[in-house]
Amino acid sequence: MGATNLPPDQALINPTREPGEAPVAPRVILAFTRPDYHNLCRLSRATGPPRYLWDCGVHEGSWNGQDITVVGPALSAPYAVMILERLIALGAKVVLALGWCGSLQRHVNVGSLLLPSAAVGSDGTSPHYLEGRKQPAPHAGLCRLLQARIEAANIPWHNGAVWTTDAFYRETVAQVRRHQGQGVLGVDLELAALFAVGQFRQVAVAGLLVVSDELAELAWRPGFHTPAFKQGRREATRAVLDVAAEAEP
Repeated sequence: MGATNLPPDQALINPTREPGEAPVAPRVILAFTRPDYHNLCRLSRATGPPRYLWDCGVHEGSWNGQDITVVGPALSAPYAVMILERLIALGAKVVLALGWCGSLQRHVNVGSLLLPSAAVGSDGTSPHYLEGRKQPAPHAGLCRLLQARIEAANIPWHNGAVWTTDAFYRETVAQVRRHQGQGVLGVDLELAALFAVGQFRQVAVAGLLVVSDELAELAWRPGFHTPAFKQGRREATRAVLDVAAEAEP
């Protein structure tokens, strides 16, 4: 087929497994922050030096008798998607994303867990994967496993939509009010794009977020050093490990 006959939506650069490159486990946990990545490595006994996808660490560990690849930190939608595409090319079948988010609703407080059922994307990456008005959404089966796990935890949790933005420092009053009015629970930097890739590549992708700060009163209230946030991180970390081990690739 000549170049002039290529489909117009065909990508010119595609993720591949390089010759001699080791695969990853079918079960992967992708952490957005360095503290969560290191904690996951510690709990899964991922010892030895990591390998890297660009500057993102990749470690092989295990949990409840299952091999699990721990990856991170992958902060922001474009970078996280580049990492996810390569992980899929290397054999990832189930991907659980672990991160933090800001709250947009008064009843969603620092330290609680947010299980996203959908994502409202204002990032620049997700539109390249989903056509028309299709909304980025997580894998339903993984969400059910996550819900069952966090329901058993002694910690507040919420289920609903998140707003994904590329611009941390441009979360404006107008944008927050609009998403509040739509019932969106929180704001993050990655999930709409990761969900879109999962839908496009037909790979199971879901996420779990810990509320780290609050924007509901139209003023920034960080909670990164509070006991509630630290407890939320502990619960979320063990939840994604449990679900990763339980999920069937």
